[in-house]
Amino acid sequence: MQVRGEVSDVIPADAPKLRLLDRVRAAVRARHYSRRTEDAYVAWVRRFILFHGKRHPAEMAAPEITRFLTSLAVEGKVASSTQNQALSALLFLYRNVLQQDLPWLDGIVRARRPVRLPVVLTRDEVRAMLTRLDGPTRLMAYLMYGGGLRLLECCRLRVQDIDFGANQIVVRAGKGDKDRVTMLPSTVKADLATHLEAVRAQHRRDLRNGAGWVELPTALERKYPTAGRDWRWHGCSPQRARTWSR
Repeated sequence: MQVRGEVSDVIPADAPKLRLLDRVRAAVRARHYSRRTEDAYVAWVRRFILFHGKRHPAEMAAPEITRFLTSLAVEGKVASSTQNQALSALLFLYRNVLQQDLPWLDGIVRARRPVRLPVVLTRDEVRAMLTRLDGPTRLMAYLMYGGGLRLLECCRLRVQDIDFGANQIVVRAGKGDKDRVTMLPSTVKADLATHLEAVRAQHRRDLRNGAGWVELPTALERKYPTAGRDWRWHGCSPQRARTWSR
């Protein structure tokens, strides 16, 4: 009996057999996980295989997983979050790719989670830091501090997600793949508008030179083939290298 959402539900039966790491990628994408999660899971599966002398995971089970995770904590001295990520990757491999149920892993030596007080800057320290920045870096720092954006959320911010009239920013696919609305700091509005005008002028030059294409999320590229050249879909902080049209 197949479990709903299995890779076999997505890949045709007559398709060529994929290698294990490609099967992991296909399973991750079928569940719409982020690209960073996909890369991390594939890297941990590869590392697990190399740790056991390139044995296939189908030939191994809980004892080999326990030995690998214990080695990360004892010999690798990794952080608790790193060990948990490796555990999640291997559980995903066995449950969703190899279709094998694993017993509870009791013998793992857990990495210790250190207890530390959070480091919080005072307003004067934040002000001193921000005054030393300039250009796009300064704008990004203001957006992250004033709007509560994470670094990658700020880097992935698109033009259409900024509403100057309502003084708000829509964060797409944030932590947990959830959207949320946050405020647009008033202190950065004028400089951000000027910056976006310069970015739009660059976009127009790129279009004239046959470039100016941007990657679209999920399947929007197939649904709207020309939307990748639309100004509204472009990032607020474009990359230096040109992205050529497909």
